[in-house]
Amino acid sequence: MNREVIDGVPVLWAEAPGPLEAVLMVGCGVRDETLRTAGVTHLVEHLAMSTLPRLHHEHNASVDLATTQFTCSGRPEQVTAFLAAVCEALADLPLDRIDREAGVLAAEEGRVADPVTAELLSGRYGVQGPGLAAYTGPGADRIPVEAVRDTVSRHFHRGNAVLLLTGPPPAGLRLPLPDGVRPDRTAAPEVLLPGPAWWQEDLPGLGLTLRGDLDDPALLLAFTVLSERLRRTVRHEHGLSYDVGGDNVFTGPGSGERTVCLDARDGQEQRVAELLWQEVLKVARDGVTDAELADEVEGLREALLDPRAVLGGLGEAAGALLFDDVFQEAEPRLAALGETTPEEVRAAFAAALETVLVVVPCGVELDVRLPDGRPLPKHSCIVGRELPAGAQVFRPSLTDRLLSSAARRVRLGVDAHGVWLRGPDGEVHGVPFAEVVGVEMRGPGRVVFGRSTCSVPVLPDFFAGIGPAVAAIDAAVPAALRYPASAFRPAD
Repeated sequence: MNREVIDGVPVLWAEAPGPLEAVLMVGCGVRDETLRTAGVTHLVEHLAMSTLPRLHHEHNASVDLATTQFTCSGRPEQVTAFLAAVCEALADLPLDRIDREAGVLAAEEGRVADPVTAELLSGRYGVQGPGLAAYTGPGADRIPVEAVRDTVSRHFHRGNAVLLLTGPPPAGLRLPLPDGVRPDRTAAPEVLLPGPAWWQEDLPGLGLTLRGDLDDPALLLAFTVLSERLRRTVRHEHGLSYDVGGDNVFTGPGSGERTVCLDARDGQEQRVAELLWQEVLKVARDGVTDAELADEVEGLREALLDPRAVLGGLGEAAGALLFDDVFQEAEPRLAALGETTPEEVRAAFAAALETVLVVVPCGVELDVRLPDGRPLPKHSCIVGRELPAGAQVFRPSLTDRLLSSAARRVRLGVDAHGVWLRGPDGEVHGVPFAEVVGVEMRGPGRVVFGRSTCSVPVLPDFFAGIGPAVAAIDAAVPAALRYPASAFRPAD
């Protein structure tokens, strides 16, 4: 790998077969947003790309949890022109196009993680940082222009960018990004649910995540062995699943999430969940074999040393540079993997199980135990069975109460500290005002969203006489967190 600096931007390059490929990576992604500004990074990317003329070579742009990437391949002069145009656009975004590009975003409905991984991240971190992967936010048409300006100013500059090339920089390459200071990345995202825990969600699959050091070779090997065992058992032996996947989510130097996600044949979700935990316990209790480790190391060797993986390796080095992490070349990584013993793999996985989070589809019950015999606890955001003493209480309309026994049990409570909802089952959920991350205004009603993933509907369709409740919410929640419902979404 070679390193240069052009116009204040680090340039990492290495020779690779094929046409010249380029990736301008900016250290800004979904995790840098809030619920109120969700989608702003994607909007910035669209605004920049909208300025480009029609091009006859491959080019694209994308946003993930941590970065925004502008990519192209072609002749050196095409790459040079593309990068210059993108940088010039980021220095002077066409803000007059926000409404049109917001409509395009709404049509695109992009995601930065598969639904199961996104739900696991939301469970761990709440509606903030990596947990925002599960949320679309107020809607693309409700992103404030001030948020666009602020995001560009804080993130899209030469101090927070790295260029990757699969060949030496072309003559005349310029990267005219504005000046700026790279954001401080030393603070790790706040963990709301350390684990271990499980819960149900309306999802097309199931999975688990463990929190740990993504550079730990023992934990990496534990996950590759677990995934292969699940593929062999759940798919090939039982025919219950097609896809066994997963992700590695970097959350800060020395920390991240490793996920395993599975789909399930209709009606077989319960059995797939049981098989998943069965294989988890086998790795934690019995470990892995020398043959399994040798096979996984060989597979990783093929992947890391493949000439087509040059750009991926450069991307890892760029991520380490942007986020103050340590980058390790392929050969030292492979050496460390080859020296890892089966007992080290078992011990690392068993220790990481203290952080395990498991999500399963609604209707699946997970009655399982950890390796030491403790039950895996079910997570819930229930705060009790009684509304806070002194809260002003609202009920459904008299008509609804006459027609529905469930409506007769439901209550809404509002006090100086937050809003609370008692459901038909008698369980109380709530959002303290200090933890509000957004309030959607639906005509005379409100929907209050909390950092811990709870939300409370304060709507005239559900409760009668909610005027005082709405007034209390508007008085307690800053105006910057309140927004009208998106015109791109149905009212229900």
